[in-house]
Amino acid sequence: LVLAGYAVTTLATGALTLAATASHVLLARCVAWLGRGVRTPGRKTLLAAAVPPSAYGRAFGFERLMDTTGAIVGPLTALWLLSQYPGNYGRVFLFTLLPGLLAIVCFGLLVKDRPFSPSSPLPFWQGLRSLPASFKRFLLAVGVFGAGDFAHTLLILYATQALAPELGMAAATSIAVGLYVVHNIFYAAFAYLAGWLGDRRPRHKVLAAGYALAGVMALLLATGTHQLLFLGGTFILAGIYVGAEEALEDSLAAELVPSAQHGVAFGTLAAVNAVGDFLSSILVGLLWTQFSASLAFGTACFLFLGGALLMLRLR
Repeated sequence: LVLAGYAVTTLATGALTLAATASHVLLARCVAWLGRGVRTPGRKTLLAAAVPPSAYGRAFGFERLMDTTGAIVGPLTALWLLSQYPGNYGRVFLFTLLPGLLAIVCFGLLVKDRPFSPSSPLPFWQGLRSLPASFKRFLLAVGVFGAGDFAHTLLILYATQALAPELGMAAATSIAVGLYVVHNIFYAAFAYLAGWLGDRRPRHKVLAAGYALAGVMALLLATGTHQLLFLGGTFILAGIYVGAEEALEDSLAAELVPSAQHGVAFGTLAAVNAVGDFLSSILVGLLWTQFSASLAFGTACFLFLGGALLMLRLR
């Protein structure tokens, strides 16, 4: 199942080299994200089965560290390729087949399922209802937090608009993209650190602290700060809390649910996060466009802190 997801994502991304219209791009991106939706819960289930529960935090944190390192190296490689082939975006997308196919080969040859007995087949909705009550309360906290967890590309827009009056649009955009690279570096580093800490302290409390950091980040944005120093701090806080959020949500899900139900648990968690990503970006973007950035990010701050309080109440 995971191999099929990797293959679909790789081929769909490589197919962008043939795109001639915007609808082709949309179709390829939808198919690529469908592949991601298929592979991610299975990959997490395999990872949880490969380590003892006492190492869940470090395992999922290290997985996030490596994934985010790829997210840093990938765009930098794309920029280098564009310097070699100016304007030839098709060739750049063609090159994405190389790491994608390498990932498929490595996964197929090196990753093995541990022997296990498949769980008794259940109807889809009955499988969801059978998940532990503590996991459902966990999903509620994740959902409330996710309703404010807007796409972080909005940070690039915010920083660009804040710096443009003083520095000009071109310089402001370059600095904003540079700040986003810093964001990803802190994201990668703190994914593992948060996972490591979650193996030594109650995971739900560490995750609640990460959610609270998100509230501080949103509060800084709501104040309308335009100084480069504060903008840099905002991007760093955003990277830290995302690293903690992703590593600890996965490890806490694995802890709360019996191993026989890990597949449906990780799939449900991914669905809740995906719906939250969609709704939160619409909500924050709409409030920003129709009213003000202060109201948009203030609302996000309220939802972040609400998610943190719900997570603290988890047992």
